[in-house]
Amino acid sequence: MNRIATPEGTKAILNKYPFMFQKKFGQNFLIDPRVLDKIINAAEITKEDCVIEIGPGIGSVTQALLENAGRVISIEIDDQLIPILTEQYGHNEHFRLIHQDVLKVDLKKLIEEESPNRKIKVVANLPYYITTPIIMMLLEHNLPIESITVMVQKEVADRMASKPGSKQYGAITVAMNYYCSTGLVANVPQNCFMPRPNVDSAVIKLTLHSEPVVDVEDANQMLRIIKAAFSQRRKTLLNTLASNGNLGIDKESIKNVLEESGVGPSTRGETLSLENYAMLSNFIDNYRKNLIDKQKLEIYNRF
Repeated sequence: MNRIATPEGTKAILNKYPFMFQKKFGQNFLIDPRVLDKIINAAEITKEDCVIEIGPGIGSVTQALLENAGRVISIEIDDQLIPILTEQYGHNEHFRLIHQDVLKVDLKKLIEEESPNRKIKVVANLPYYITTPIIMMLLEHNLPIESITVMVQKEVADRMASKPGSKQYGAITVAMNYYCSTGLVANVPQNCFMPRPNVDSAVIKLTLHSEPVVDVEDANQMLRIIKAAFSQRRKTLLNTLASNGNLGIDKESIKNVLEESGVGPSTRGETLSLENYAMLSNFIDNYRKNLIDKQKLEIYNRF
């Protein structure tokens, strides 16, 4: 089979099938084989792996995945693309095509059924409008995934790899640092796609942590704090946590915690690292427990 991830290969597929691009799915097909090679090499695909591919499109990356992986499960939402992918790869016993929105797929069940004994890696060319929800779904659901190699808008890649205090640094940066390490694989200009998108792209690799990288008593609370801290970037932590944190303590108590922890009530969320947020979350936990113990003691002393 000729390479699809070339201008000629992509045109041949598009001329063969009655396909119409749909803006709502953010469809831009990779036509640069050098970028494809970088994706496969970065993902370190071997015959020991099961790859979950999100958004296979016309099968440009699927083709290379099947050459290198032991099992490939491609999840595609667009009705028009199902016949194309089925005709090209449906005969391959190592391939399964799922016609569904990935956000509605029970990935844990799918992995247990399809490939319980293989390493699971995700490869995706994600529509820009839904990049963050898909990545966070993959990270938050405690799936047995080793890595996620993904094409995203360059601006999003810069945000994911940014440092505290920078303009790009945000809640997704800190949350992702909790779940994985992030590495830039390649910058991908607009001319590597058909049709050309209006923005540049980048391939990033997320390698999931096998062990927690911070000592935090309540990870869900820490993630709520992170989200609240970035909800209004110009406001201080005292004000954002008091209005959005849902922490079970009042504003005065939050001020006390910020002072005792050394963070400071006038600090802004974009200056803190993941380690700072873990420490702050633990301080809030301990402060709340001490309040509860104090209240219990007061009630006890009444009798």
